[in-house]
Amino acid sequence: MSRRKVTVKRETFPDPRFGDRIISKFISLLMQGGKRSTAEAVCYGAFDQIQEKTGSDPLSVFKNAVDNVKPRVEVKSRRVGGASYQVPVEIHQNRRMTLALRWITRYARQRNGRSMKEKLAGELMDAANSTGSAVKKREDTHRMAEANKAFAHYRW
Repeated sequence: MSRRKVTVKRETFPDPRFGDRIISKFISLLMQGGKRSTAEAVCYGAFDQIQEKTGSDPLSVFKNAVDNVKPRVEVKSRRVGGASYQVPVEIHQNRRMTLALRWITRYARQRNGRSMKEKLAGELMDAANSTGSAVKKREDTHRMAEANKAFAHYRW
């Protein structure tokens, strides 16, 4: 982390189908090996499956899923006097979004299913309904922060 220059955030361009920057970021996280067209096909295919299964707008399901997965606090290791403490800290809005998108893609990949489209659609629908592995990860993170609340005074 440089002390001289402030890093400039890159501008993310909206995705072609919905015109949403969050979906564009999500597609970038889904992408493996630089294959953006494959990642777009997986993402939009999952949105089409959500449209078929729920009958509701897939963009609203996606936003609801991301909101349900976003963590508020996390723990960071802090070394004080030879001992390491897990100190709960508030999370900045950009990191909340990044963690939520990262967790959704990770747990979608770990799901059982035939294709990545089905796995991603299932994880998004589960997250929108406040179930699923990504929501469990958020709850575990909050639980760990709550358990270590006594060390909050070590925050820096």
